[in-house]
Amino acid sequence: MTEFLPGVPAQLVLNSLARSPGNEIATGKFDSPESSAALAVNAFGWFLERPRLMPPLPNVPMGRPEEIEVEAEMHFPWRGGRHPWLDAAITTPTTLVGVESKRYEPFRPGKTTVFSEQFDSRDWGDGLGRFTALRRALTSGKASFRHLDAAQLVKHAYGLHTQARKRGRGAVLAYVYAAPEAWANGKPVSPTAIAAHEAEVLRFATAVRGDAVVFAPVRWADLIRQWAGDQALAAHAQNLLARFGRL
Repeated sequence: MTEFLPGVPAQLVLNSLARSPGNEIATGKFDSPESSAALAVNAFGWFLERPRLMPPLPNVPMGRPEEIEVEAEMHFPWRGGRHPWLDAAITTPTTLVGVESKRYEPFRPGKTTVFSEQFDSRDWGDGLGRFTALRRALTSGKASFRHLDAAQLVKHAYGLHTQARKRGRGAVLAYVYAAPEAWANGKPVSPTAIAAHEAEVLRFATAVRGDAVVFAPVRWADLIRQWAGDQALAAHAQNLLARFGRL
């Protein structure tokens, strides 16, 4: 039986998870001690019925949230095929913030750089010129990332840009990532891999800086520290630390 943290509206979260293609609950992935989805939906799901209690994410240009979703789909400007799913979407009066959360994924193999032909057939405009240049470099092999899923982030940016324009808002892609000291079994996570991931985050941010979709890296540790300092959120922050450990 899946258990959520105190204050998380379980049925709303379960409904959101049921709509997404990851099949997290039925496969048992959600209950894994290393689940990134469990961390994200417990953290952001707490705000589903109280979005205005969430402060702007650390160093993210966004304003005060009006609405929060977990497991949010961001459609590309075409029908059919797969579209990006973000761990959370935060809507403010001026901005649509898409949240991509990572926990242990950067320290596992399996990153891909596959883009369908539809990406080449679409004129994304000058506003996404840097993301597009990076996509082409990834496809050609001129750019590569070992720990950061750069292809996924580029796709998220395209979907987020499409939906933000429809809603008349700016777009921010918040990459919320952990630097865990150990795997769930107690084996240490390589400090070299953690440092390499940080370096790749910076390299990605530099490559796309200035485009219409703002890429904003946020450490989970900094986010939870921010919430812990807010009286209304302190208990939620402590519950996250108790369930998921140091991030």
